[in-house]
Amino acid sequence: MKLFKNKYLKTITLIFLIINVIAFIHAYKFTHFTESNSKKTASPEKLSSFEKVKTLFFGVNNPKPQNKKVPTQKYQTIKLKSNKKIECWLIKNQNSRGTVVLFHGYGGEKSSMLDKSNEFLKLGFNTMLVDFMGSGNSEGNQTTIGFKESKEVKTCFDYISATGEKNIYLFGTSMGAVAIMKCIYDSEINPKGIIIECPFGSMYQTVCVRFKKMNAPTFPMAGILLFWGSLQNGFWGFNHNPSEYAEKINCPTLLLYGEKDKSVSRSEIDEIYRNLKGYKKLNVYRNTGHENYLLKNKIQWHQDVSSFLLSI
Repeated sequence: MKLFKNKYLKTITLIFLIINVIAFIHAYKFTHFTESNSKKTASPEKLSSFEKVKTLFFGVNNPKPQNKKVPTQKYQTIKLKSNKKIECWLIKNQNSRGTVVLFHGYGGEKSSMLDKSNEFLKLGFNTMLVDFMGSGNSEGNQTTIGFKESKEVKTCFDYISATGEKNIYLFGTSMGAVAIMKCIYDSEINPKGIIIECPFGSMYQTVCVRFKKMNAPTFPMAGILLFWGSLQNGFWGFNHNPSEYAEKINCPTLLLYGEKDKSVSRSEIDEIYRNLKGYKKLNVYRNTGHENYLLKNKIQWHQDVSSFLLSI
């Protein structure tokens, strides 16, 4: 009986160690990009059963995002010192109505925001497009899914504010939206308004989604992954909750969401919307997932954004 118990304990200990090693690898690869010339792991829907098992054990291969194009308009490249050195593009509009600062999502970079920048330019605004740390031409290979990036939002806001601009608007998609929300929560900056697309409700829920997409159980792996990710990146991921950040957002807010989003649930969006203070508006796009909303909703997106900007 004693021998059986010892074998049982050894087996449980071994399984526990294996789970933690896998979670440690996943956490690191989720928050650290690889060399830009390496091959990116395909989305879960496109992976074979063997590739899914391999990815479950060894994590994804996520090359550092690189800017794929530059603005067609005259622009200025700006280097800013924040928690990391970051690079931005500033595009000026004659007789501008204000400045919109654009922040990309996870795995993106500032050139991925050029189409939306163009829409704001048409509406008469200056735009500043930002490479978060670890992306594009900014320093490092680390991403913290909006946590430390929030300091870079503050740096950009302060830079534009120092030019004398009074009408500063912040636009962010997914991780970029989360970074904006955390920045306002932490520093209480007061932009003229913010436009946020598909922010997640909590970091834990986002980690759970990654395992669900691989048809893997979320418990206990999601919690263990988040634990190791917290240690690796120097912040407690269980407290990274945009739904709570929303409680301190008093500026006018336009919240946008795609009803087919498999990365962020409608309940997360509804909770964020409920918690927002002050003037707020929610627009939901049909037959749209966690993607660039301009692909399927360009006319509606333009109308929603322009009407919001005119109303504040």
